[in-house]
Amino acid sequence: MKDAKGIKRLFAIFISMLYISAFTFGGGFVIVTLMKRRFVDEYGWLEEKEMMDMIALSQSAPGPIAVNSAILAGWRLNGFFGMLAAVLGTVIPPIAIISLVYAIYEAFSKNEYVKIVLEGMQAGVAAVLAGVVFSMTAKMAKNRDALHWIILLAALIAAEAFHVNAAYIIVFAGLAGAGKAVYLRGKGKKI
Repeated sequence: MKDAKGIKRLFAIFISMLYISAFTFGGGFVIVTLMKRRFVDEYGWLEEKEMMDMIALSQSAPGPIAVNSAILAGWRLNGFFGMLAAVLGTVIPPIAIISLVYAIYEAFSKNEYVKIVLEGMQAGVAAVLAGVVFSMTAKMAKNRDALHWIILLAALIAAEAFHVNAAYIIVFAGLAGAGKAVYLRGKGKKI
């Protein structure tokens, strides 16, 4: 019975990631948002804080954030085979679509209708990303942690005013969060 339930869950992970990856345009953050909706809100398999931690880890690790998030979520949900199912579901659609686009690239590159469709998609992606930023900032505001606001402002200034590489900003933010955790643990407080 447990084996059938595990296989059913693996299939659900694979199909979820396949669907999300096939019908999502705009990169990893859009996919991560839809993963959160599916695995936290719809299925209840992950906690929201757990998903946010996975996003932070996925962003700070080398490689595409969508694949990194699939690795972490799949592993957490069903171990090695969950990870495999999530990653396969994530990479199959882009590989198939890019292979198709490559085969007919000349027709795509000169077609005005395709250009118009892609420009429309860009507007939709910008709206989804703005929603993610708003949602994450709203959650951070509820926390009322001054360090989070300091990191946010420092990262924004570093990125926009000084054009600091995002990798350095992520490392700095991670070190600041780790430093806070060590400090709180030393004081015997809950992290």
